[in-house]
Amino acid sequence: MQLVSHLPYRYLTRLGALAALSMLAPGLAWAADAGDVIGDEEGLPKPRSDNDPRPPVAKPSGADAGVTAQAGIGGTQAYGRPGVMELGGSFGFNAASDYRSLSLTPTLGWFFVNNVEVSGLITFNNVKAGGVSTTLFSALVEPSLHLPLTDAVFVFGGVGFGVQHAEGPGTGFAVAPRLGMNLMVGRSGVFTPAFNFNYSTTDAVQTSQGTLLAVSMSYGLNAGYTVMW
Repeated sequence: MQLVSHLPYRYLTRLGALAALSMLAPGLAWAADAGDVIGDEEGLPKPRSDNDPRPPVAKPSGADAGVTAQAGIGGTQAYGRPGVMELGGSFGFNAASDYRSLSLTPTLGWFFVNNVEVSGLITFNNVKAGGVSTTLFSALVEPSLHLPLTDAVFVFGGVGFGVQHAEGPGTGFAVAPRLGMNLMVGRSGVFTPAFNFNYSTTDAVQTSQGTLLAVSMSYGLNAGYTVMW
């Protein structure tokens, strides 16, 4: 007791700290060992915090198609994508028994979902049957499906519904299916050869004797060229 009491104060404080650490060391070692055991037994990863973004939810295709820009080679959109429009026209030839017609058809189309287009077609026909000729007018709305074979070749099919008018017989309902191909030309051109069939509820030609020639069904080929944007 005499020896301890004569020791300097700084040595006494150091001896007290060492004694406290020696008492706490077994407890700390046990806690570390217990944590390792629990982690090994449960197989749980260490907790962590991050800020990963939430993935976007699915949306219906074509809901906001709008009208695109810069379609074609060098642009941002390909043929058949929603919002792509095409403007142009086609020249056609139809034939039936004792009947022929030459047609010119301006067209305007718009893809509202992938590979599905709705088009407006206005057709002017010069018809000749039985030695008599006349001019027909038809207006059709045509939904069509365009399926890619390559980046530059599409096969398509569509059915136009509308009206047909001829002087004399008047106006009737018309149905005009088409089947053909879309071939990409240049940067934004589309060449479209197609086979077509036309049915109308009116006859097309009236003779000078007043006899209607039955030409309500016809078929033929047409070739069109449009520009997309």
